[in-house]
Amino acid sequence: MLNFALNVSLTMRELSWSERFDTAARLGFGAVEFWWPEDADLQAISRQVRDLGLQVALINFAAGSLAQGERGWLNHPTRQQEFRANVPVALAFAQQVGCQRLNALVGKLLPDEDRAAQMARVRENLAWACEQAAAAGIEVVVESLNAWDNAGYLLTTTAETLAFLASVGAPNLRYQYDCYHMQLMEGNITRTIRTHVAQIGHIQVADAPGRHQPGTGELHFPYIFREIVASGYRGFIGLEFIPDGDLAASLAWLPPDRRQPIAPEALRW
Repeated sequence: MLNFALNVSLTMRELSWSERFDTAARLGFGAVEFWWPEDADLQAISRQVRDLGLQVALINFAAGSLAQGERGWLNHPTRQQEFRANVPVALAFAQQVGCQRLNALVGKLLPDEDRAAQMARVRENLAWACEQAAAAGIEVVVESLNAWDNAGYLLTTTAETLAFLASVGAPNLRYQYDCYHMQLMEGNITRTIRTHVAQIGHIQVADAPGRHQPGTGELHFPYIFREIVASGYRGFIGLEFIPDGDLAASLAWLPPDRRQPIAPEALRW
């Protein structure tokens, strides 16, 4: 069965935070995910999520201004403290909303420092964050991003990301697999999921190349979703796409009750 969580950051960029959660519930979702809510009232979000009965599947740690191209600071010699300052805040917030998984964006390559030194800094910061998260019963995930939209990002393929996560060695550190990013970088979507399902803590989807809803690009999602179920993956699938047209219309491939697990054959292609 498939469990979908609507990403209220990318799908509803024009709405206020309170409108996003109301909209997700109105659209029939029981679960959401989102990027770090900069300048939002975290207590208000916590109350609203609880009042709406929403489950929070994933939150990103603070990673700077994503709209302006920032993708985290774990590698940055002077800005890594911004990440470390956010960690306890994010963990406390995650506990308030019942979220068990936080995503850490590692940063973009700095031109004036050796890459190995930057990766060593990322490793140290991730190990520290995982230790803090473990004490709160929370898992940390790290994703690969495509190099076309995220030039300079430090982790861009499954193989290098999994090798790096293994080098950190934290038991609560897993891979976040994004079908959109990895279609652009390496393809082999379903084979990768089947091979590495035990290391995958979260999956996100959008079609490629436009990053719109499933069914608008080159990926064959009826097959992909069947293979995700067959792989044994039982976590949430984040719908992290840019709607091509109206958001409600972009979800027409889903049955109306999105609070329940959905069988792949129930999807409306």
